[in-house]
Amino acid sequence: MPIKSSRPDVVIPEGSVYELLFGNLDPADENRIAIIDSATGSETTYGQLKAMINAFAGALTARGVQPHDVVALHCPNTLIFAVVFHGILRAGSTVTTVGSLATAQDIEKQLRDSQAKLVITTSMLGPAGLQAAEAVGISEDNVIDLTAPAGEVTTFQSLLAEGHQPPEVQINGATHIAALPYSSGTTGNPKGVMLSHRNLGANIAQLIPALDTVGLRRDSTVMAVLPFFHIYGMNVLLNNTLAARATLVTAPKFDLPQFLELHQKHNIDFSFIAPPIAVALAKHPIVDNYDLSALKNIQSGAAPLSRELADAVEKRLNVHVVQGFGMTEASPVTHNSIWGVTPIESIGASVANTECKVVDLAQPDLPEILPPSQGDLRSAAGEMWVRGPQVMVGYLNNEEATRNTLTEDGWLRTGDVVEYDANGIVFVVDRAKELIKYKGYQVAPAELEALLLGREDISDVAVVGFTRPEDGEEVPRAFIVPQSDSAGQTLVLDPEEIMAWVAERVSGYKKVRMVEFTDAIPKSATGKILRKELKVRPVTS
Repeated sequence: MPIKSSRPDVVIPEGSVYELLFGNLDPADENRIAIIDSATGSETTYGQLKAMINAFAGALTARGVQPHDVVALHCPNTLIFAVVFHGILRAGSTVTTVGSLATAQDIEKQLRDSQAKLVITTSMLGPAGLQAAEAVGISEDNVIDLTAPAGEVTTFQSLLAEGHQPPEVQINGATHIAALPYSSGTTGNPKGVMLSHRNLGANIAQLIPALDTVGLRRDSTVMAVLPFFHIYGMNVLLNNTLAARATLVTAPKFDLPQFLELHQKHNIDFSFIAPPIAVALAKHPIVDNYDLSALKNIQSGAAPLSRELADAVEKRLNVHVVQGFGMTEASPVTHNSIWGVTPIESIGASVANTECKVVDLAQPDLPEILPPSQGDLRSAAGEMWVRGPQVMVGYLNNEEATRNTLTEDGWLRTGDVVEYDANGIVFVVDRAKELIKYKGYQVAPAELEALLLGREDISDVAVVGFTRPEDGEEVPRAFIVPQSDSAGQTLVLDPEEIMAWVAERVSGYKKVRMVEFTDAIPKSATGKILRKELKVRPVTS
């Protein structure tokens, strides 16, 4: 039988995201600070934010933007992003968010596939957005440079100053597509993920009680450095913080000194992070130079977080660390842990109104893998499938990919390998596509990475599979960033010693068989290791 959520069901909103977040704004909340923009120093109240969103929606409609039109948004974490994103939704249009570091070629592909009618970009991110719009043939009238010098082109402030009223639009929450982020899914090229207003609204409703349990509440001040263009930053960080009526402190990009300074300056008590930030918080010496005593709770996501790394952060900062699981196709959260209740190395139990099951990777048509008989044991490993109101409508113009990811009865194949215990607590083993097959055995890179990160002389690490040309065998290959000493000098490590150290702690088939040193591990904006880049690196030793 599927594992049903142990959390009480919540009422799933059927209207628009705007109605959910701003439709019934309490007069008592209108003067609460919603967003502190670190790029400008501005402070915007909930009442001001709602007015700006309505004005932006009106300006879009006045320019001919219609319900269901796709509008591309290429903007870092700022007040502007929040206003434009929700202004697009308020106008009944669909927003496709573009990665801050995307190249002109990447953006061009997304504009063509999404059939975007309007491009909203910013010179803060360089010319890529403008170049892509030109390559696609979008006219200058349909390109908005939000932060260009006043008077030269249409800007954010000039659109607000037009003073248009927002349109009256009818939104069917179940079918009206609100957001179209791009994701590679469980494998393959990026695809447009169609998320309805109901999908996003459902996950907001599901997370309000879940995040309250781990410390996100009305009086919280929340760090917002994880990118809003990504579903984690978009619906968990931005939208759920607004739903809680807490205060967001935005940062356009992650810079460790600035990140720490903002925590100290604004007494941030709740921070959303990804594991690479956890590594910095646990290991970087500069952390000791800042007063982080206000920080009480940290929520990690986007990639697995090991117990050792979480413990190191908790002990150093005297905070509570929890982690969750999500994917773009699930708006994104399906599971979240609870500090002191579920093991920190787990992703916890499923959120409200959500089911999951674990199926055999080799034989998914068989009945799901059964739970163990005792709470301290785990099931066999298998792929996790989830079902709930937050699961996407499907992939844009890609029925084959949709069929491969969504079953006819609504199950989303996550592509993640997990185990679970008798209480329904889930533990991520690794991505199905990232498992290394050594002599028929499956080796999880995340397990080896967690082990190596436990060493004080290692700053960061990534493990990928490498096929040896001499025998065709795939073996674990570790890329390691050495730690620096107190004088800032990089430590000199011995690859043979590291491989021997790992071999003493794992089963024989899991041993690391290649070690190479590097200055940095390539990662996405949300902290996921870019394993494809590492897999093609030539062997240096």
